[in-house]
Amino acid sequence: MRIVRAKDYQDMSEKAAHMIAEQIRRKPDCVLGLATGSTPQGIYEKLAEWYCAGELDFARVTTVNLDEYRGLDRGNVHSYYHYMKEKLFSRVNIRQDRTFVPDGMEQDSGRACREYDGIIAAVGGVDLQLLGLGHNGHIGFNEPGTDFETQTHCVELTESTVKANRRFFSSIEEVPGQAYTMGIGTIMQAAGIVMAVSGEDKAEILKTAVCGPVTTMVPASVLQLHRNVTVIADEAALSLVGNAGQAL
Repeated sequence: MRIVRAKDYQDMSEKAAHMIAEQIRRKPDCVLGLATGSTPQGIYEKLAEWYCAGELDFARVTTVNLDEYRGLDRGNVHSYYHYMKEKLFSRVNIRQDRTFVPDGMEQDSGRACREYDGIIAAVGGVDLQLLGLGHNGHIGFNEPGTDFETQTHCVELTESTVKANRRFFSSIEEVPGQAYTMGIGTIMQAAGIVMAVSGEDKAEILKTAVCGPVTTMVPASVLQLHRNVTVIADEAALSLVGNAGQAL
């Protein structure tokens, strides 16, 4: 595991975006695994900026997203498909039929998960997976206690995760209680992983994830076992990790 220290959120976003951009330049038809939430917004902003400047070409890129709320259709402003379209897909020249997000409207959870695993296999697997880090150590929507072997599955979101996502909704009652998510086993099959982390509120869980024991109670700790993981975190998030970190 490589830990890259960034000065602040903006610097973290630019460093993570550089890794994604280099993946696209090395392999123009690469498959990117993408994440949503507050942390990746600055990353997508930089990628869109570089595309507009003629420095990146998404024409042959395929994307597969980590997760989607169960029960929300693509047109719902709170869906992760809508988030991706707003933050990135509508701002670059990616083919819309090459952007994949779990089908939140498929009520047969087994079918929804099998189909998404089939999509990931059909596109050849993920070349570079972008992750954030939840306050309880979750990656994707894989909550504490999730088996490390899981593939795409339907999850019951914990109270802490629902509360954390409340800021994106008008009320906590509107936050869906279930989601479809890539499993930890699916995530670990990616050729490369970059986890972006920002803020003092993530310092304790980041220290636990990268320095503590590998345990299902801290899902992100499994990344210690992956052969090609880069953690890019700002100084606030790394405040409890000592002097770890290098330039990028």
